[in-house]
Amino acid sequence: MQRTKPPFRADHVGSLLRPSALKQARERRAKGEISAAELKTVEDREIENAIRKQEAVGLQSITDGEFRRSWWHLDFLWGLDGVERHVMDTGIAFAAVTTRNEGVKVIGKIGFSNHPMIEHFKFLKAHTSRTPKMTIPAPSAIYGRPNATPIDRSIYPNLDNFFADLGQAYKKAVRAFADAGCRYLQLDEVFIAMLCDPHYRQQMRDRGDDPDALGPLYGDLINTAISDIPPEMTVTMHLCRGNYKSTFMGTGGYEAEQEVLFDRIKVHGYFMEYDSERAGGFEPLRRLSKGRLAVLGLVTTKTGTLESKDAIKRRLEEAAKFAELDQLCLSPQCGFASTEEGNILAEEQQWAKLAMIGEVAREVWG
Repeated sequence: MQRTKPPFRADHVGSLLRPSALKQARERRAKGEISAAELKTVEDREIENAIRKQEAVGLQSITDGEFRRSWWHLDFLWGLDGVERHVMDTGIAFAAVTTRNEGVKVIGKIGFSNHPMIEHFKFLKAHTSRTPKMTIPAPSAIYGRPNATPIDRSIYPNLDNFFADLGQAYKKAVRAFADAGCRYLQLDEVFIAMLCDPHYRQQMRDRGDDPDALGPLYGDLINTAISDIPPEMTVTMHLCRGNYKSTFMGTGGYEAEQEVLFDRIKVHGYFMEYDSERAGGFEPLRRLSKGRLAVLGLVTTKTGTLESKDAIKRRLEEAAKFAELDQLCLSPQCGFASTEEGNILAEEQQWAKLAMIGEVAREVWG
């Protein structure tokens, strides 16, 4: 049957392709040709358009498309106390491309006092009658990229204190979204999924980290982050192996981290990348405990080709061998634009995929 609370049978990860008017306005703002207020006017208008389109294709969870951000993670992290933007020597290597060379550095004690994304959420909530969904990076995003995060060791000679402060900052952030009326929050968790990739695990060893310790550490940070939520709030986590201009960063099934994901972490549901063989099989769904949901990302955002509904239904049947169909939902495997560059498909292809997900959900769950 259909669901009246999140995650929904037809759901989505959050980011949407940036319309050309928004891209142009952001470029003009970067050059100083328009003011911050003029950019916000364009953002507001384009977000309202995106909200209407999400409603029109039948989605129950509505996001702002991450239209006010450049990155899925960095813009949020730059807004924490003690964190600032960092220009790296090189970007992050993906399978077929290297990202822009922006990152974070930790220059003071990490904390949360105020954040522009609280206002971003309030705008979204004020402009839809459906369930407004907020997406933020999971805490591991500050530490997990293969290029080590510069951390001022005069402030954090001991990394245990850094992680303790990070957890408390996230706990305050999540509570602030709750206090602003957010009842559907998604933590985007790339680096636990990346720990399923042997090459990435070796990169972390090479920089002096223990990959076996990182999964439990990141899981505990998520638990701290969500330890002060109101009882009616749903928190999900999205698992991804990288998404930048339609290319990826990692490969490997969920088995390597399944205990952390399904036994240790206390979220209500999981958005799981399952659009290619890189994500492995559905067997880890056996660990999905009663009352929790897995939103299967069976529809790719990396190409514009529309999947056949029959093929998606067959995959759902396959997954239902390992978890109850009632514990499953359907979504794209990732956002359509984890960064403002976006993936390599057209906007009409994006909306066709989201509409198709809604159709399949109605046909499968009634």
